[in-house]
Amino acid sequence: MPRVSNEVSVRSRRLLDGHFDEWQQLRGFPRPPHGWVRAIREALGMSAAALAARMGTTAGAVTRLEHSEAGDRIRLDTLRRAADALECDLVYLLVPRRPLHTVVRDRARELAHWQVAAVEQTMSLEGQATGQTQEMEDQLTQQLVDRGGLWSDGPHD
Repeated sequence: MPRVSNEVSVRSRRLLDGHFDEWQQLRGFPRPPHGWVRAIREALGMSAAALAARMGTTAGAVTRLEHSEAGDRIRLDTLRRAADALECDLVYLLVPRRPLHTVVRDRARELAHWQVAAVEQTMSLEGQATGQTQEMEDQLTQQLVDRGGLWSDGPHD
C-alpha cells in the first residue's frame, strides 16, 4: 500500500487541527442513554410506528434500530436513513483527544527514544557511550517528523 507523502500529511494535519479546536466541545456532550434516534423521536412526539412509516419499515425494526444504536452496533447507512426520516443530518466525526501535530511529535519522540536507547546500550557495552542521549533524541525526533512514515516501524502501543 502506498505511503502518504509527508507533505500531504503535514498539510492535512494543519487543516484538520484548525477544525478540531472548534469541535473539542462536542467531546463533552454525551449521547442520550437510549441513543439519539429515540431521544429525537420522543422529543418530536413521534411513535416508533410513525418513524417506521417514514422509513418504510416496521415499528419492530425501529425498536431494533434504537437498541443497536444504544449498543454501538448500528450501521451508518441505517443511522443516516433514520436521521433523514427524523429530518436531521447525520454528522460523522472523529475528534482527536490531542492535536494531530502533538500525536505525530509524540510518536516521533517515542521512536527516537527507542532507537537512541538501542544504540546507547550497544555503545555503552563497548565503553563508547556518548552521554548525549537527550540531544540525540531531539535531533532524531525532528528528523523523523520531517521524514514522516512514523506508523510502520518501531514499538507499538
